[in-house]
Amino acid sequence: MKFIIKLHPEITIKSRSVRQRMCKLLQGNIRNVVKHLDENVKIRSEWDKLIVRSQLDEHRQAMIDILACVPGIQSFLEVQEHTVTTLDEILTHAELAFGSLLEGKTFCVRAKRRGQQVFSSLDVERYVGGGLNQRCNTAGVKLKNPDIQVNLELEGERLYLVNQQYAGLGGYPIATQESVLSLISGGYDSGVSSYQFIKRGSRVHYCFFNLGGPEHEAGVREVTYYLWKKYGSSHRVKFISVPFEDVVGEILEKVENGYMGVILKRMMMRAGAAVAEKLAINALVTGEAMGQVSSQTVTNLNVIDRVTDMLIMRPLVASDKQDIINIARQIGTASYAEKMPEYCGVISNSPTIKAKLGRVTEAESHFDFSVLENAIEAAFVEDIRALEHKRVLPEVEFTASVGDGEPNEVILDIRPPEEEEAAPLSVVGREIKVIPFFKLSSQFSELDASKTYLLYCDRGVMSRLQAIHLKEQGFDNVKVYKP
Repeated sequence: MKFIIKLHPEITIKSRSVRQRMCKLLQGNIRNVVKHLDENVKIRSEWDKLIVRSQLDEHRQAMIDILACVPGIQSFLEVQEHTVTTLDEILTHAELAFGSLLEGKTFCVRAKRRGQQVFSSLDVERYVGGGLNQRCNTAGVKLKNPDIQVNLELEGERLYLVNQQYAGLGGYPIATQESVLSLISGGYDSGVSSYQFIKRGSRVHYCFFNLGGPEHEAGVREVTYYLWKKYGSSHRVKFISVPFEDVVGEILEKVENGYMGVILKRMMMRAGAAVAEKLAINALVTGEAMGQVSSQTVTNLNVIDRVTDMLIMRPLVASDKQDIINIARQIGTASYAEKMPEYCGVISNSPTIKAKLGRVTEAESHFDFSVLENAIEAAFVEDIRALEHKRVLPEVEFTASVGDGEPNEVILDIRPPEEEEAAPLSVVGREIKVIPFFKLSSQFSELDASKTYLLYCDRGVMSRLQAIHLKEQGFDNVKVYKP
């Protein structure tokens, strides 16, 4: 099988030296991602295209699927190649390749020609079109909206019969641009922003701030590996997990309510910048979009950015949420994101949308920065290939109803304060305690160990994550209450 790779248009307008460098990188990237299918694949770079050849036709569909996700490829053609010198030879090959498909169908012939021939593209289209119409019992030539379009390409004495054309990803080949560190949460936004920088030619490394325990991390690891494997596996990158629960606890204890969200983001930027510097990376990437949540107003983003000199890039800053979700569906990350609860936006009740830098600085003066330093020091760095192996997590029991008068069962409402206050939970004959999820890890050990605790949240997602986290800490007296 043979494919002709068409370059992304932005590559073709570069200077000769830049274009040659990008083509060489693209050639290596393609080889890296297809070598597990065919170690002997042949890839030849020409001025305006790459030619990919493989003798293993059984991997045809897998090869097509991979090429469609390699940054730098605008489109690619699956072709048959022949050597020709006359119009009649072109017609003969076209008849053998397409004749059986044309019976009873309208068609047209489209030819592209490069190099020196005695006949023009129009000559080829007329001669081959007329010959196929006479020989193949067609429904006639139709130049607009035919049933079948026969595509030919000529380059010198080489004829390429195009079996199929496929869309590519576009963008620049990976490693043509500098590396970035994506702050990934597992939600819609951070997955899409990471994808956009892969497509733009960066090696994207991933930094995750763990606010929700092992199940939260397991979900983020899964979507991160998917993104890398599908779109960026030509290069090795790192996955860094930073334990941030103690940082959140310090913020809850030391920071006034309305400023918690902004200060949490500032702590993340501090930690992200420290991780990036250790990896010799010069920029952070986030999925923030202006006005989406309280911490993402122009004023608050300005206050957040002042915490570090490192460049913070936000490719989605002017995007609508629905547009972001649509891209996530297109690239395959939506199914992961829809199962991921939102952590960052729920620790602050009545958050400010116009934070004052002076008040933020004063609030942070009470923060014990050794907690942040310990979190950065405890960051765990892995080769992203290790994420292929999923962690085995403990099973959690769900219950849909609770009986009256069960003295050993207590419902724990772990929703954020604003959600709990807006719609307090009431269950007849059942004791209910309110402990927001972000305080659960530190306060659960103080509860009566002889009782069983039924964790409750609106959808059962957050409560399941927290139940798994508690079980991994050795607490078996937890279930999920999902009425």
